[in-house]
Formats: sequence, structure tokens, C-alpha cells
Amino acid sequence: MRLEPNSSSNTKNSIFVSLKLNMPDYKSFIEINPNVRFGKPCIKGTRISVYDVLGWLANGMKSEEIVAEYPELNEDQINACLAYAADKEHRIRVV
Repeated sequence: MRLEPNSSSNTKNSIFVSLKLNMPDYKSFIEINPNVRFGKPCIKGTRISVYDVLGWLANGMKSEEIVAEYPELNEDQINACLAYAADKEHRIRVV
């Protein structure tokens, strides 16, 4: 995570900061297949859904514990689930 000044600000006395996140490209790790888990987003090559991983993390499991329990997963795939959720949250609009 990196914080940088916002150069588009013309206000002299104000400090604006934008948050730049270096999130992994989740599209290379996550797929939606209507024949797997009823079309829920899953980690490619598995039947483990993004929701499963987020649930484990929300219940306090560490990435290392998830990988130990599910050796077919790795840290990049777990981070891709977080990036997918962040992107989905970013795109949601309330009307």
C-alpha cells in the first residue's frame, strides 16, 4: 500500500491523499463456471468459492492455515479472492 499526494488539487493549503493499492489481477485466479458451484466465483481448477475463502478469513483463519488445510491453494489465490471482493465492493452502487 502506498500513499501519494493528489496532484490534481489546486488548493494550496489542503492536503489530499489518494490510496494506491497494488492488488493482484484476480482474473487469472478466479473463474465463474455455471457448471461449478452453481456459477459462484471459484478459484480456477477447484470447487472452492471466493465466498468460502472470505468466510474462513472472516472467521479468523490466517492464509497460512488455509493453505495448510487446503494444499491445492496458495497465497496468491487467497489474495485474489480478497481483490475480487474489493473490486466487487468498489463497483456496487446504491440507488
